[in-house]
Amino acid sequence: MNDTLDLFGDAPASPLPASSEPSPAADPAAGELPKKKPAGKVVAPWTPDAALVALGQRLPPNLHFGTSSWSYPGWHGLVYDGQYTESLLSRKGLRACGQHPLLRAAGIDRGFYGPIPLTDYMQYAAQVPEGFRFLVKAPASVCDAWLRGPDGAGRLPNAGFLNPEIAIRDCIVPATGGLGQHCGPLLFQLSPLAGVGDDGPAFLARLDAFLAALPPLDPTLTPHACYAVEIRDAALLTPRYIRLLRDRGVRFCLAARDRLPPVARQSAAQALMDEGAPGPLVLRWMLREGRSYAMAEKAYGPFDKIVEPDPETRDAIADVVARTLRTGQPAYVIVSNNAEGCAPLSIARLAEAIADRL
Repeated sequence: MNDTLDLFGDAPASPLPASSEPSPAADPAAGELPKKKPAGKVVAPWTPDAALVALGQRLPPNLHFGTSSWSYPGWHGLVYDGQYTESLLSRKGLRACGQHPLLRAAGIDRGFYGPIPLTDYMQYAAQVPEGFRFLVKAPASVCDAWLRGPDGAGRLPNAGFLNPEIAIRDCIVPATGGLGQHCGPLLFQLSPLAGVGDDGPAFLARLDAFLAALPPLDPTLTPHACYAVEIRDAALLTPRYIRLLRDRGVRFCLAARDRLPPVARQSAAQALMDEGAPGPLVLRWMLREGRSYAMAEKAYGPFDKIVEPDPETRDAIADVVARTLRTGQPAYVIVSNNAEGCAPLSIARLAEAIADRL
C-alpha cells in the first residue's frame, strides 16, 4: 500500500449487512413516558424495563458505551426520572447515568473549551461506579491550529497548537489525577486544519514530535487510559498517519461524522492500526453524513427521540465494535444526540446490533 495515498478515497465501501430495526423492547422510549417530576437538588435515575436490563447483561464488560456529555433535560424517562435543569444535570447527572444498564462511559466535552480543574474531575469520578470510564477531550488551545472568531472561522494561527506543555498542564495531569481508574481515552480532537495540513509530511512530522513529547501514562494510577487522536481532514488519513500513531502507542479515533469517509471505509484504518497487535477501539458517533452540527442541533432538540435513523452507520459501527471485542480488547463507543436525535436510544439500538454479532 502506498503510504502517500488516501487510505479511504479509492477503497470501495465494504458491503454492509442488512439493517434490522430493534424490537420495541430494545427501545426504552417505545411506550408512553411517565409524568415529569419536579426538579430537585438530587438527580433521580430512571428505572429501566426488564428488556433493557437483559440487553445490558448480554454485553461484555469491556464494551463501554457512553454519551457525548449528559446534561440534557430531554432524557427524562430515558436516563433521568424527573425534569432537571442543564446545570444540575451537568453537576450531578452522572450518578444516574452510571445506573443505566447500557451506559458504562461518558464523554467529557467541556474540556475542549477550556481546562477543567482537578477537583471537577474528582467530582465526576466520585459519582460513577467501578468499571465506568471517561473519554476526555483535550482543550482547543492545543488541538486547534487556529484562533477562531465567533462565527467559527479561523482568524489567526494558534501558537499553542500541538504544544505538549499545554497538553500536559491543562489536560493530562488534571484528568489522570482526578479520574484515576475511571480515566479512559485522552482524546486530541484536531479541528479542521484549513491550510496547516496542506503540507502533509510537515504536519505529520509536527504531530509525531508532539506525541513523542507526551509523558507515558502511569498504569498504577490510570490502568485503562490511553492517548487517541481524531482528525477532521480526510486527505491526511493515510497509512503513514496510522503507522505514526501505532508506533507512538496512540490510538486512532474512528469518527462517524461529516467531513470524513463512512465508518465502513474508515474500518480499513482501524484494521491497519490493529495489524499484529490489537488494541482498544476509540469510536465516536457524532453526526450523520450531510448534517452539520448546527443543523442537527436545530432538527433534533430536545433530544428525546430518534428523528433520523441511520441504520447503515449503526451496522458498520456494530461490525467494528464486535471485531474488537472478539480480540478481548476494550471498545469505547461515545454517541452524540446529533447522530440520530437521541444518544441513549441510539445506544440501545446499537447495543442490540452488537449483541446479535457476538
